[in-house]
Amino acid sequence: MKKIRGICPAALTIWGKDELYAPKAQEKYVSWLIDSGAEAISVTGSTGEMTAMMNEEQEAVIDHVVHFVAGQVPVLASVGKYSTLETLRLAHSAKKSGADGLMVILPYYYKPYKEAAIRHLRIIRKEVGLPICLYNNPHFAGYEMTPAEISMLFKEETIFSVKAAHGDANRVADLRAQSDVTIFYGHDYAPLPAYAAGADGWLSGLPATFPRQCRALQDCLRDRKDLDAGRAMWKKFLPFITFFMDPEVNARVHWLEMLKYCVTRQGVDAGLARRPLVELPAAYKAKLDPLIDTMLS
Repeated sequence: MKKIRGICPAALTIWGKDELYAPKAQEKYVSWLIDSGAEAISVTGSTGEMTAMMNEEQEAVIDHVVHFVAGQVPVLASVGKYSTLETLRLAHSAKKSGADGLMVILPYYYKPYKEAAIRHLRIIRKEVGLPICLYNNPHFAGYEMTPAEISMLFKEETIFSVKAAHGDANRVADLRAQSDVTIFYGHDYAPLPAYAAGADGWLSGLPATFPRQCRALQDCLRDRKDLDAGRAMWKKFLPFITFFMDPEVNARVHWLEMLKYCVTRQGVDAGLARRPLVELPAAYKAKLDPLIDTMLS
């Protein structure tokens, strides 16, 4: 089994002007991620607009990316749905395509009780056999697994890694104290303390948008243990992060609209997010431009 860790962009899905999948543009984007230091790639997750696509499209995107990557880096296929039946269909398809692992969000919307969610994960692992990265995202699922529950699932080999997507780096610290499970920091605003707390990698939208910069930060903090240099790097991230996470900004434009623009601004056509989202307004592009330049400097 391949060890999946490190910088793992939650890859965008690239749509054409007709809002249909654009495979050639996707290939250029994925190549850019790998050339920029991605050590694995997650496809059709939240940043990949999984809830904006039909299951058949999701299967096709996973299949295309897995075959295009062709083993250069591991590919995690995000397949989590509310129903176990639907998740299993996507998971079996991803396995057939050759995905290296699955990313499975906890069953959402209805917010089932914990034992039902745990049973969901166990069934997927048993019936499909691929390693599971638990997408532990209380913002989208409405609840989360505790460190003790994650440790149990890891010990019984139901899951092999976790995307700690709450954002609070204390989630990483608490989990690391209890388990050797592979931990991906799964948000954008606190990777510095997350790596200090023992994160093995970073899986979110920022590595999918600024992969080279995120890889440099990880290598500095996790591998070289150079906290002073890491702080200096993070200072370049902060103006962008402050704007990107600003509640007033988020009330007017969507984070996906911003991420798509940031990638395109770097010379890689990311297209637009599917409706109801639209192109980032010109006024917000102008506000982002100097922040992007600081990130890239």
